[in-house]
Amino acid sequence: MTAITDFDSLRRAMAENGEQPEGPARNARAELLLVEAERLNIPLAVIEALGHQLKVYNYSSEKDKMFVPFARLLRMWDERPEDFDAHETHSLHWVFKWMSAGMLDQPHIPLASVEKWLGEMEHRYRLAGHSERAVRSAEFSVAAHVGDVERAERAFAAWLAADRDGMADCHACELRGQGWWRAERGRDAEALELWAPVLEGAYTCAHEPHNVLASSLVPLLRLGRPDEARANHLRGFRLVRAMESMRGAYADHVEFCALTGNEARGLELLAERPAYFTDEGQPRSRLGFLSVVVLLMERLSALGLGGQRVPGPAGRVWTAAELALHAREEALALAARFDARNGTSHVGERARARMSQQPLVERLPLGVRTVRPPVPAAAPPAATAGTGAGAGAPDLPALLAEARRLSDTLRPHAVEAWAAVAAAAEGAEGAGLDARDRAEIADHRAMGLGAEGAETFELAAGLYAEAGDPGEALAARTRAAYVRALTGEIDEALAAVAEPYDRVLALYAEGGTEVRQAAGVLMGRARILMRRVHEADGPVAEQVLAEAEGAVREVLALVEGRAGDDVRLVARVAEGHAMLAELTARSGDAEGGAELFARAAAEFVGAGLPWFAVEYEARLAALAHHLGDMSEAERALRAALEHGGGFLEPVGRAQLHLQLAEVVGGRGQAAEAAEHALEAAHWADEAGEGPTFGAWARHQLGGFLVRQGRWAEAAEVLESALADLTVETHGDGAVVQTQWWLGDCLSELGEHRAAAERRLQAAETARHWPEQHDHATLAHLAAESLGRAGLHADADRAYARAGELWRSLGNVHGLVRSLRARAWLALRAEDGTEAARELMSDAVGECADALEVADDEETRLRLVFELGHTHRQFGDLLARSAAEDADDDSIRAAMDEALSQMSEAVAVFVSLGAAALPPRTGAELAAGWLETDLGRPAEAAARARAVLAAYADAETDPGFEGGDEETVRARRAEAEQLLQAAAEAAEQQAAPEREAQE
Repeated sequence: MTAITDFDSLRRAMAENGEQPEGPARNARAELLLVEAERLNIPLAVIEALGHQLKVYNYSSEKDKMFVPFARLLRMWDERPEDFDAHETHSLHWVFKWMSAGMLDQPHIPLASVEKWLGEMEHRYRLAGHSERAVRSAEFSVAAHVGDVERAERAFAAWLAADRDGMADCHACELRGQGWWRAERGRDAEALELWAPVLEGAYTCAHEPHNVLASSLVPLLRLGRPDEARANHLRGFRLVRAMESMRGAYADHVEFCALTGNEARGLELLAERPAYFTDEGQPRSRLGFLSVVVLLMERLSALGLGGQRVPGPAGRVWTAAELALHAREEALALAARFDARNGTSHVGERARARMSQQPLVERLPLGVRTVRPPVPAAAPPAATAGTGAGAGAPDLPALLAEARRLSDTLRPHAVEAWAAVAAAAEGAEGAGLDARDRAEIADHRAMGLGAEGAETFELAAGLYAEAGDPGEALAARTRAAYVRALTGEIDEALAAVAEPYDRVLALYAEGGTEVRQAAGVLMGRARILMRRVHEADGPVAEQVLAEAEGAVREVLALVEGRAGDDVRLVARVAEGHAMLAELTARSGDAEGGAELFARAAAEFVGAGLPWFAVEYEARLAALAHHLGDMSEAERALRAALEHGGGFLEPVGRAQLHLQLAEVVGGRGQAAEAAEHALEAAHWADEAGEGPTFGAWARHQLGGFLVRQGRWAEAAEVLESALADLTVETHGDGAVVQTQWWLGDCLSELGEHRAAAERRLQAAETARHWPEQHDHATLAHLAAESLGRAGLHADADRAYARAGELWRSLGNVHGLVRSLRARAWLALRAEDGTEAARELMSDAVGECADALEVADDEETRLRLVFELGHTHRQFGDLLARSAAEDADDDSIRAAMDEALSQMSEAVAVFVSLGAAALPPRTGAELAAGWLETDLGRPAEAAARARAVLAAYADAETDPGFEGGDEETVRARRAEAEQLLQAAAEAAEQQAAPEREAQE
């Protein structure tokens, strides 16, 4: 920190401290600075130090400390107002508003004292000649806090009616308060209309739009606008995360999480701010925070997670249920203190209402990384539903009938229905079950076991045989063989299916079984042969393809024309066509494969089995993508999502959404693509694939948000993605691109140091790539961010490195721009003028050298443009290099040199014709102003007239190509100003001559 030796060093130290993060450390430094100010024995120094102390207390968790320094300031004002300069006089009256709000925040301060202070504020504002607008605003706050709606409405109307003056809050803060009251009174749409200018960035301040973004969350949810609420949460939380004083807004974000099914993120937010549980400097914001803690904890308990460990006050381990009880007790005790002070029950009622809210959205995906708490699974309804005569006993015949209906019609959840039958039968010790029933139970249990079900299928086969159904027994043995193929034992599976295959054909020929059972065996054999196709390493052998195709066609020959209304047989036909589609595609006929996949999907949908079509529509989309038919790929993906409905597994849903995001994004629809990427991230998290597939989805989502210029949302998502993206899993290209996008976001948000860090990290990885263009670009961007962050020496080194890379790549434009940037940096350094001139001169030289060897017209044109811009910047740099304290001759020499460079720029742009008219006229006007400064009004006027002449045809020529309408208007206006300035300068020059003649 700066040593305090005089008033100026004190002011520098206070300015430095003001830039530090909010919190006790900054407050403690302000207290030390007050001691230093007192040692200077300068009243104004003490006044400014007290004002500084007030400000840091107000923007911290120690707001209760404001009253002592303010009381001292007020006493100093009453005793010696002449010690206050205009700024401190204004500040003293401004802080009256902080005191009013601060008193309301402290339940130990009597309401009578608050009212008395309000009267004191009104009196002093009147004496100082200020409007009553701020006073009425403060009165409104008091009335609204105690629940006096009638008085609040009167004060609110008076607040809006009073004139705005220097004591009124900024537009952003006023709109925030006005919108809050509308929302409080149930008029959410009006609130959001009032907040719109703040949300859109028209009005901002140190704490806005931070507060408005937070305040808008619940009203947006209540109005059914969840997408806007999500965006405001991502934008707003980023703003308040590091600001200790914004516990109230922080609480709004926790509340949003509790009301949108994002309980896990709510817990993450609580973990980031453990001090918020106990900081007592502002009891009112603590009450709000504890209220939403109760809301979140009770929501977890309602989900069956009351025993889950959660972040809470330091010193012990908390479960959700324990923290809910503790936070409720603390919150209601605080509310009771406020109500006792206020003489109403309003604060307690509001706290209880906030705690008892119900979710407004079951699940609102946010796109950011989060781990959803595991929700205890409920028992299958079919297994627990009692429909029989016994109390709570399952009705076994009804369960059997339902399970058979589901399996015979290939409905989802048939396996679960048979599991319910098995559970019920076990409870009844198998009473009423025959061999056929037991066979179907075993068969479906095996299906649920997947690759582990071979033995259970064999058991089912024995039971089918016992029940007198030899065809179904053979089909079950075939299913057992297929399961072995799934584990890689394909030869063994083919051997195992050989006997059932021969026997079922003979049995069917003798009329001993039906088409359905025979088709089951033939399809099982075809599936096993298809496994050989799937597991082939590299190109598939012709024999393997031919054997599989023969098996599939055998199925189709058996079933086609015999399916009738039998859904199972229709499904065999559709599956057969899907198998042929794959074989056709693997044989090199992608178009034929796509047609067959489309046919199979349509057959499944036509049979009322759309969920079976999903896999083949996804395969069709991949083939269409390969063939460049993006329209068909998009149609197929949309159909897959529609047909999958609620039956899609989370990971499958995630994959389809991400593929659709890529296709839609590829045709420029970034907004819709972002929606699909958001869904993909959500479902990947639901599937437990957050660190892998979910990270990739977030990477894509961040990119689509960047394309829309939604910088804050994109930054949150990309930072979340980077927590899981790894070179090993996702590739270094994805990591670099994510850091690159994030650097762009941070740059747009004004976080230039952080942007530089991300760009440097990306550049370090790209440094090892064979092609170095990305490395050069990232190094250049990092240099740009370093310069904007005020790290000029680091920026110069980064630009120098980028320049070396551009030179090695033969990229003259990048090299020239890096040299120009270094020149401007050098000009900022002490005694850097000569270095700046040399660097800019080098830039001109690089352009000229490149032009000499340019071998095509397009390259030459681009280089001439670059040369013109370089001359223009050289002229600007020379003009700015003329130090104010230099002698007149030095200044004039610098201006003459600058004019020379500007004239060169004009000449270069003239050579390019109409395409270069905007930069040419810009350089012409800059040269004209230099002519004026050098005392050459006639030359300046000539340049102004040249600009006006250049744009003379802009209004009448519909094909005018000299720039957009706004540029033309601006150039004309500036030319008119230059003409006027030149005329005035000429008049001044002529005046002495006229006086001499007179």
